[in-house]
Amino acid sequence: MTPDSLRAALRGVPDPDWLDTALRRVTAEPTEITRLFPAAGRRCGRGALPDAPGWTADDAARVLLLTALPATTPATPTPSTGTATRPSGGPCCAPCRCCRSAPPGCRCCTTAIRTNDTRLVAAALGPYARHLDPAAWRQAVLKCVFSGVPLAAVADLDARADGELATMLAALAEERHAAGRDLPADATDLLHRLTAALPREA
Repeated sequence: MTPDSLRAALRGVPDPDWLDTALRRVTAEPTEITRLFPAAGRRCGRGALPDAPGWTADDAARVLLLTALPATTPATPTPSTGTATRPSGGPCCAPCRCCRSAPPGCRCCTTAIRTNDTRLVAAALGPYARHLDPAAWRQAVLKCVFSGVPLAAVADLDARADGELATMLAALAEERHAAGRDLPADATDLLHRLTAALPREA
């Protein structure tokens, strides 16, 4: 679902004026998102949206709040995401759901990568990761290593990992070693695989 389609699906929310005002506030003052995020369910409802199958009003409203953040917004405090549990036992988080089928340049996903919420980072490095250019993708992989997100969450990791990523991981490994710390095991394994695949100097 695109932001425009979600906005159209929210036409009948109980308090449309609140949503319009909230979107303007987030655009003008990004830190407001931490206050407005948890209020989405109360002000917009939690019912299913007939025009957006699989979406609820609060999920859609929260995604729109994230997409309203200015493009220049720095890493922001992770807002309360209204996490619930589906019958399957998996986490239900609006930004995570958006990242599974987001189009290129989705602001919800790029914002998710900048947060410190490991659920959001992992979600944005799933199917959406194919839209990231190589430099942004490498930085996102390093973000996973820094924040403890298992690299198994990164889509197409082995296909996209390259010598430049190996160099970045090696530098990080040196920093960690100097501080008496190690890379996570999955990052160490990836570094070894990449290093073994590099051509050896004559």
